[in-house]
Amino acid sequence: MAVGDRKYFSKQSVALLVGAALCSYFGSVPVSYGQASTPEQNIGNKIPEGAKLLLSANELVYNRDADLVSAVGGVQINYGGYKMVAQKVEYNQKTGRMMAIGNVEMVSPDGNRIYADNLDVTDNFADGFLNSLRIETSDNTRIVAESGERVGGTKMILNKGVYTACLPCAEDPKRAPFWQVKAKRVIQNGETHTIRLERARFELLGYPIAFVPFIEVPDNTVKRKSGFLFPTMSLSQNLGFGLSIPYYYVISPSMDATVTTTGYTAQGFLVEGEFRQRFENGTHILRVAGIDQAKPGNFSSGTSDAEAEQRGMVTSKAEFRINPRWTFGWDVMMQSDNNFSKTYKLRGLSGTDRTNQIYLTGLGKRNYFDMRAFYFDVQDADRTNTAEKQQAIVYPALDYHYVAPQPLAGGELSADVNLTNISRTHDDFYTVDGFERFRGLKGQTSRLTAELQWKRTYVTPTGLVITPLLAARGDAFALNMNDPTGYAGNYLDDNSATRSMLTAGLEVRYPILMTTENSTHILEPIAQIYARPDEQLAGRLPNEDAQSFVFDATSLFDRDKFSGYDRIEGGTRANVGVQYTGTFDSGYKLHGIFGQSYQIAGQNSFATDDLVNVGADSGLETDRSDYVGLGGVETPYGVSVAASYRLDEKDFDFRRGDLTTAYQNDTFQTQVTYTHLSAQPAYGFADDNDEIQTSSSVKFKDYWSIFGGIAWDLNNDVISRRTLGLSYEDECTIFTIAYTDRRDSDDESASDWTIGARLTFRTLGDIKIGTDTLSN
Repeated sequence: MAVGDRKYFSKQSVALLVGAALCSYFGSVPVSYGQASTPEQNIGNKIPEGAKLLLSANELVYNRDADLVSAVGGVQINYGGYKMVAQKVEYNQKTGRMMAIGNVEMVSPDGNRIYADNLDVTDNFADGFLNSLRIETSDNTRIVAESGERVGGTKMILNKGVYTACLPCAEDPKRAPFWQVKAKRVIQNGETHTIRLERARFELLGYPIAFVPFIEVPDNTVKRKSGFLFPTMSLSQNLGFGLSIPYYYVISPSMDATVTTTGYTAQGFLVEGEFRQRFENGTHILRVAGIDQAKPGNFSSGTSDAEAEQRGMVTSKAEFRINPRWTFGWDVMMQSDNNFSKTYKLRGLSGTDRTNQIYLTGLGKRNYFDMRAFYFDVQDADRTNTAEKQQAIVYPALDYHYVAPQPLAGGELSADVNLTNISRTHDDFYTVDGFERFRGLKGQTSRLTAELQWKRTYVTPTGLVITPLLAARGDAFALNMNDPTGYAGNYLDDNSATRSMLTAGLEVRYPILMTTENSTHILEPIAQIYARPDEQLAGRLPNEDAQSFVFDATSLFDRDKFSGYDRIEGGTRANVGVQYTGTFDSGYKLHGIFGQSYQIAGQNSFATDDLVNVGADSGLETDRSDYVGLGGVETPYGVSVAASYRLDEKDFDFRRGDLTTAYQNDTFQTQVTYTHLSAQPAYGFADDNDEIQTSSSVKFKDYWSIFGGIAWDLNNDVISRRTLGLSYEDECTIFTIAYTDRRDSDDESASDWTIGARLTFRTLGDIKIGTDTLSN
């Protein structure tokens, strides 16, 4: 065989290899290949430049009379990541046809495997034929066809095709997979980029459950195509059975929309629309929804659900990147009444508290800027409720953090700035066991805070870690709020105020490493002291952002334990504790923190009354704080125990904490959590709160499992939440159905019970009943 002939055969073998890879798997054809294209052009789309061909065969034959080039016996071709084996490969120079014969197997660079008894294709890939085709993709989907044919360079036709994402049964490979789709013909059109299934039927466990004369869907080269999406179903007490049918519409390459119509057996038709637009530097999403309720009387009398007939909402959400560092956006909602979105469980809008905001953020290498304006929706069923009007309107809140790029005196210098400007149309005031709490005052207030901090860490030769700290802070207030009528404290009756705070601190840590033959232990005593003057105007100013306060082991070593800027910790305080971590070769792990805080000098800020009594019964209101700690044990047998606690500093009574015990193995997992909160009447909690929450899941019979959980209010002896469900999950299918019974003390829910279900066919989509938040 002449050298030139060998080179020509090599080129055509490459064309055969690549052409087969391009035309065999109908779902992976990225573009149409016209007859005018050449093998070299097609190769260039897939094969890296400079790739070398490896061709191996028992015999290489060139028949000059028949113009037939053949590789015979154990043919192996490897080129540019493509691999093919066959018993024989022929190229007919007269007819321009190439054939791979006998147990043809091809592996593409993406991992797809293609099997056929034989392959016959023209050298420009316009036409071809494959017999007994089988395709296995890298994501474990499978396509089998009696034959495959490529026509006109633009169509791939599979006859008697079967598609599934399920693995074959290991015990009986001939048994039908859990689900599969069969079609008389499958036609992939490279011009319209669609896949048409003719006389298709969906089979479950070998039994047909759905049949369609034809269905046409976009192929994988089409990112978006107008059409109906999978329907969703729901079932609830006051709405009845609901069926949602969404339609997706492509408006332009940068715009699309989804219109969903939901029919409820009890309330009529709900129409939702979502319009999406993408810009060069961001996106915008507009949503609308509305319904004319057929039976508002199904809801509890006197609620907003029962009183409103025509209900609706509109939302707008956008985010735009001004440049690589700066981002601007908003997320806002308006609705006809205060419970519409929650009642109809609109996606992403059904929470009791809904935050509307507009923001500008900037992120640098060593600094951060964030400015936001807020309006808070409170979704509840009481149409006369003033909870939403009592919420503050924030316009705006600004945070800025800066870290100096160069050390100062060997330490790190940082700065924080906060500006808050809020208003409120109604006083937020209530009384608990004779204790008055003013969570918000009618009117407007502004506060500007700036703080400068320097700290440096030293490590001595003996391993002692010493960190000195210096900080200076100043606040300026503009006050235009109603005086808290009846407030027992000395509220500042003025239009403006200023305060300052200087802090000098020192932290000392001494980590001790201990090792044995089978374990490692780290014991680290920690001591801190912060010297400060008394908090100026303590309890005499509004407290808007420092109301949420919990003293536990996670906040023991905080310099300022208040949760916001409106209160600032003053006086000289010491924090002392120890933390421990232990690991054992046997697989056991231990960790824990234990400590206490001491008010050494000056006024204790946590013992000072303010409008919300934030420090009352917190464990820090005395000179010696309550003891706080946390700890946990993990075993190699799947058992774990974790606890956090606060113990009274005098008699070690259990004041606050939780205990969680969990166990997990291959077939069973469970978790039980006990939570205790002692009464804090001055802080708004009149009674002790004890609750047990538990959840469990048991796997049985291969892929099946049953799961459930309860929440039990021990003080009122009430089961506040119950869930029970069944699920099936294998490599290609997920099925979940669950019943949830939730008792809301404020009766804000549209239904006491709901049933939710989800059926997911991998690579096809979901069929849902109810929300998609079910989990085991």
